[in-house]
Amino acid sequence: MKAVRYHSYGDSGVLVHEDTEQPGAGAGQVVVKVAATSFNPVDVAIRAGFLQQVFPLTFPHVPGIDVAGTVEQVGADVTGWEIGDKVVAFLPMNADGAAAEYVTVLADVLAVAPRTVDLAYAAALPAVGLTAWQALFEHADLASGQSVLVNGAGGAVGGYAVQLAVRAGAQVTATASARSADRVRSYGAGRVVDYIATALTQAVAGERFDVVLNLVATSPEETFALAGLVADGGVFVSTTTPGPDDPARGVRAAHVFVRSDATQLTDLVALVDAGTLRIDVAGQRPLADLAAVHDEAAAGRLPGKTVLIP
Repeated sequence: MKAVRYHSYGDSGVLVHEDTEQPGAGAGQVVVKVAATSFNPVDVAIRAGFLQQVFPLTFPHVPGIDVAGTVEQVGADVTGWEIGDKVVAFLPMNADGAAAEYVTVLADVLAVAPRTVDLAYAAALPAVGLTAWQALFEHADLASGQSVLVNGAGGAVGGYAVQLAVRAGAQVTATASARSADRVRSYGAGRVVDYIATALTQAVAGERFDVVLNLVATSPEETFALAGLVADGGVFVSTTTPGPDDPARGVRAAHVFVRSDATQLTDLVALVDAGTLRIDVAGQRPLADLAAVHDEAAAGRLPGKTVLIP
């Protein structure tokens, strides 16, 4: 089969589209014929070696933590899955991933793929959808009627976070550039702040929010300013720079690192099929373009969520 692999840490030049053996299914595993994987920013950090203390790799390594595809082979001790089932999954960060024609997946991380979207597009859901879900409902304990500020709503996680928060009955203020503003409004955000035109702290001067969700890499000073926008007794949640607790005001800080959860992913799929959660894909590229996608992302030229087709 064809796969993109790298044999050492390095820049995008280490990514090679090459022939390798098709994997098999051991006990508790299935082999999935890949319809698509998707690009996630963490892929760059792992490839460059910045996370090797947390996610050490065995080389050669196949990237791609999201998968959408069809069950091709079922291993021993697997129940509930049959050949031909359409599935999605969020794969372990340091296991061989889905940037390939086939991938071996632990059966217990699989969810049935959405029926209402193209199977390849479903690869844009697992990692970022779970990040948004866990940030809002596990870390922030979001409840109906609360106010939420989503900093970085134009990104993939931010788009799902806005939709999920609105669906939960929250009042959502979101930051997004002009090119993303209409899309973010279509998700139901009550207000969209163009952070390029107006500084966020100026745009929301005098306001505080029950939950501030930060999805943007921020300096310590920027992080402190964002945490200052949390109301007394509220929560500052970040997927990037950790924020400070403020015991005097009862403000709690939480740092999110997403984990695979098949039950939550199944719930997200159900929302997609019900028409209450939208999957937006900005680009569809052949898998052989993966190195170029890494470069475009590093240069800030990737317009949104990109899926890659073997």
